[in-house]
Amino acid sequence: MNPLTHAEGRRQLAAFYRDTLLHDVMPFWLKHGMDAEHDGIMTALDRDGSLLDTDKSIWFQGRAGWMFATLFNTLAPDRAFFDAAGSCLAFLEKHGYATDGKLFFTVTREGKPLRMRRYVYSEAFSAIANASYAKASGDERYADAARRDFAFYLRHSFEPGFMTPKVDSTTRPMVGIGALMIGIVTAQELRANLDHFEVGGRTATEWIDLFILDIQRLFFKPDLEVVMETVAPDGRLLDHLEGRLLNPGHAIECAWFILHEGRLRGEKGYIQLGLRMLDCMWKRGWDQEMGGLFYYRDVDDKPVQEYWHDMKFWWNHNETIIATLLAHEVTGDAKYAEMHRQVHDWSFKHFPDPEYGEWYGYLHRDGRVSQQAKGNMFKGPFHLPRMLWYCTQLLEEQDEKRG
Repeated sequence: MNPLTHAEGRRQLAAFYRDTLLHDVMPFWLKHGMDAEHDGIMTALDRDGSLLDTDKSIWFQGRAGWMFATLFNTLAPDRAFFDAAGSCLAFLEKHGYATDGKLFFTVTREGKPLRMRRYVYSEAFSAIANASYAKASGDERYADAARRDFAFYLRHSFEPGFMTPKVDSTTRPMVGIGALMIGIVTAQELRANLDHFEVGGRTATEWIDLFILDIQRLFFKPDLEVVMETVAPDGRLLDHLEGRLLNPGHAIECAWFILHEGRLRGEKGYIQLGLRMLDCMWKRGWDQEMGGLFYYRDVDDKPVQEYWHDMKFWWNHNETIIATLLAHEVTGDAKYAEMHRQVHDWSFKHFPDPEYGEWYGYLHRDGRVSQQAKGNMFKGPFHLPRMLWYCTQLLEEQDEKRG
C-alpha cells in the first residue's frame, strides 16, 4: 500500500523525513563542515567527512546559511542551527563581496578571492540567507541586505548590459530558464521572511507573476510536451545541441516552485501549469529500464553532447521527490502518489550512505556509486535537506488539517 494513501503511512513518512534531516544529514555538516577558525562552511568533504579541499564556495555560504536559519525558524529552534547560520553570513559579509557588490564564486578558506563567475546565483542565495536570518535574529540589517542582494540579482539577470552574454548575442541570441526560476523561489523566500518587501518598484508577488508568465510564454511547449532550458528570445527552439538540451530535474524543480505558488494563493492556473510541467518532464526524464532520473535528454531524442547525460545525480531526485509529493497533496491523484513512491524508493535505495551518513551525489545509470565524496563546490547542505524539510512540513501540515 502506498504510504500517502493512509494516515499511518503519512505519519511514518513525515517522521522518516524529519529524522533523516535532523539526525543524519544536518549533523554531518555541523560536525564536518563548519569552520570554527575563520567562520563559514567548507563543503568539499570525503565520504567520512574528512576535508578534500579547504577552499570555500561562496554560494554555499548563502545556501547553507539559509538552510540553517530556516530550520531554526520553522522545524528545530536549536542554537546550533542559529550559530551555524550566523557563521555563514559573517563569512559572506567579510569575504564574499567584490568592490562592485558582486559576489565571488570561490575563495580560500581565509577568504581571499579565487574565482568570479558571470552569473549572479550567489546573490540570490545570499538574499534568502539574509532574509531567513533576519527573521531568526530580529536584526533589520539582514533584511536590508536581503533586499539589496535581490535588487542586484534582478539588475544583473534582466537588465541589458549588466551580464556578459554566454554566447555572442549578435550571432545567436538566447535566453535560459534558470534566472527566472531562481527569481521565483528567491522572491518566495523573501516574501515569507521579511515584514516588508518591495524591490525595483514591485512586490515579491508581482515579481513572481512576471517570472511565471515568462516561463509559460517562452519555455513551456505544450505541443511538444516539454520544458526547454534554452530558447531564442521570442521562445523559438534553437536546433543546436545546446538549444535542444533538456534537463528534466531542473524543469521539475521549476514546476514545484510554480505549484507551491499556486497552492499558496489558490491560483488554479499556476497549479495546472506546474502539474503539466511535472507530467511532461517526468515522461522525458524517468529511466523506465533502471529507475531514477536521467540528467540530460534531447528534445528530439538525439544523442546528447554531455557525457554525464545518463548519470543519476542527487539533486534532481530531491526536487522530484518534492514535486511529486506536492502534486499529490494538491490534487489527491493516485498517479502522483505512485510517482512519489517510485522516486522516493529509488533514491533512498541508492544515494544514502548508512555507514557515514548523508548521501552520495553521483551515481552511474544503474545506481552504482560513481565517486564517494559527500560534498564539493556544488553539493552541500541544500538540495537534500531542503527536500527533507519541505516534505516534513508539507505532510505534517496536511495531516494536521485532516485531523
